[in-house]
Amino acid sequence: MDIKPGPLLSKINNPDDLKQLPMDQLPKFCDELRQYIIDIVSVHGGHFGASLGVVELTTALHYVYNTPYDQLVWDVGHQAYGHKIITGRKNNFQTNRKYKGLSGFPKRSESEYDTFGVGHSSTSISAALGMAMAAKLKGENRKAVAVIGDGAMTAGLAFEAMNHAGVADSDVLIILNDNCMSIDPNVGALKEYLTDITTSPTYNKIKDDVWNALGKLPIGKTFTREMASKLEHSIKGFVNKNSNLFEALKLRYFGPIDGHNITKLVDTLKDLKNIPGPKLLHIVTVKGKGYDLAEKDQTKWHAPGLFDKVTGEIQKKKFDTPQPPKYQDVFGHTIVELAEQNEKIIGITPAMPSGSSLKFMMDKMPHRAFDVGICEQHAVTLSAGMATQGMKVFCNIYSSFMQRAYDMVVHDVAIQKLPVIFCLDRAGLVGEDGPTHHGCYDIAYMRCVPNIIVAAPMNESELRNMMYTAQLDSHQLPISIRYPRGEGVMPEWRTEMKEIQMGKGRKLKDGEGVAILSFGHPGNFAASAIRELKNDGMNPAHYDMRFAKPLDEELLHEVFTKFDKVVTIEDGCIQGGFGSAVLEFMAAHHYNAQVKIMGIPDRLVEHGTPKQLYDEIGIDANGIAKVVREMMGVKVVVKG
Repeated sequence: MDIKPGPLLSKINNPDDLKQLPMDQLPKFCDELRQYIIDIVSVHGGHFGASLGVVELTTALHYVYNTPYDQLVWDVGHQAYGHKIITGRKNNFQTNRKYKGLSGFPKRSESEYDTFGVGHSSTSISAALGMAMAAKLKGENRKAVAVIGDGAMTAGLAFEAMNHAGVADSDVLIILNDNCMSIDPNVGALKEYLTDITTSPTYNKIKDDVWNALGKLPIGKTFTREMASKLEHSIKGFVNKNSNLFEALKLRYFGPIDGHNITKLVDTLKDLKNIPGPKLLHIVTVKGKGYDLAEKDQTKWHAPGLFDKVTGEIQKKKFDTPQPPKYQDVFGHTIVELAEQNEKIIGITPAMPSGSSLKFMMDKMPHRAFDVGICEQHAVTLSAGMATQGMKVFCNIYSSFMQRAYDMVVHDVAIQKLPVIFCLDRAGLVGEDGPTHHGCYDIAYMRCVPNIIVAAPMNESELRNMMYTAQLDSHQLPISIRYPRGEGVMPEWRTEMKEIQMGKGRKLKDGEGVAILSFGHPGNFAASAIRELKNDGMNPAHYDMRFAKPLDEELLHEVFTKFDKVVTIEDGCIQGGFGSAVLEFMAAHHYNAQVKIMGIPDRLVEHGTPKQLYDEIGIDANGIAKVVREMMGVKVVVKG
């Protein structure tokens, strides 16, 4: 489908072109930009509601500021589609999030306008402050602007950055995009605080009057800017004690203003551009603005996939036979089953109840399942605190997000041997979100920590068994259970849950010549490869190891006694991962075998479908079969 931009947007190839538009044409331009995003995403997929909500802000920022000389930092970045379209990527925007195409997030190597690579939340203020401080040291008159959502503002990193910004005496503007959403509705006291500000008519009226009055007062010898600032602060503090949070951090607070009023935004940004020092502009927007269904159901339309833009019908694959569930849903339903039997079970997630499917427990048992906001560190230590009181806590975090809480895993959980159950969703290559979201490293970073068990299920039944075993009173160590994004392999997945022995793998198939040791879901790739190799007269053995720590040494002794050719397969980084653990065992016990470690290589794997990415790095069924043939001395014919 050939999607054409509107007449105004078609002429805009960079921010300089945008600046040529008269102010009265900006609303029409915003309409065209919003429609172009709707047209592209409905056909090609991607994040949706977040970018629609900041169309006016994006336009105003590039209209007022001298980008890319002035530094614009987008937090998380899935709201930066309009930014990409304005900054020279309109004509290939249909490749967004596709293999070898544009990244779904700002990326420094993609454009000079992408000043900071993002994907995880709450980094923008720190990055923009660093840019502002560097500009000051270099004597450059460049501006730095951070755009951060109210959901991302809940993270500790954002508060750390604001705490520093207030005393750094640098020219940084923080724009707080307040839409009461991250992916799911925001939670916590900050949300309530912002609601108080945005709904206080008295505060807003007097604040606007003060702002207008200060703009008219003569600034001279008898009435300085410093005096004006003190007057403004005093009146705001008098009117509403809630206005003191940001100002207590020595950030000049402005707003809230309507984030969809392009004229007001442009005028305000022009004013703020001339005010030195650290500032915070509070704007109120609607996530999904301009598409009625996205406004009404913002969680569903965060990233809906392909859809009919007229009817709003989201396209779903149709199958003639029952399909396997997503691993996240297996987790979500299983924790409810377990919690119904064990009143000690608690569920915790940092702002991902829908993505992780903890929402099922939150709906059924809201007093025992908690969304703590975008606060991975807090989620881990909160879990540890509950574990000291005998609770069985399932701390459900995406693999790549768990990286942010690593110190807490070590200091608060492992050192104290607290039996927190980490369920790491999105392990392995996640697909179109790319390297910021791939769960490459958790096997390696968990395996090196004392006291932690590192496990991965090969299928849905195994996930249920691991969860069941982890919550038993007989289990008293922390455990990391990792599983991938997307579907498993068992349409009939509601199997009876059984206790399994921690650290014990299983031999799935005996064989000769070569042994394949798999860890987690890639065991299914190995099983497919073995079926393919049977046609070549080869009969590899297959072991599902289940645990990278502790290793099943009994099984490994069997493997290295019987086989001198071994393949390990995992969907984690090769360095320090499961295969490395097998090599360590082999060296420690003085075995001598040819071992091929298959996993994620020591480079950044970009975005694409999981199938494309696993094929690229060679750990799909075809790749495994190719390696086995090479080890067995079978000539591999390259087709095409």
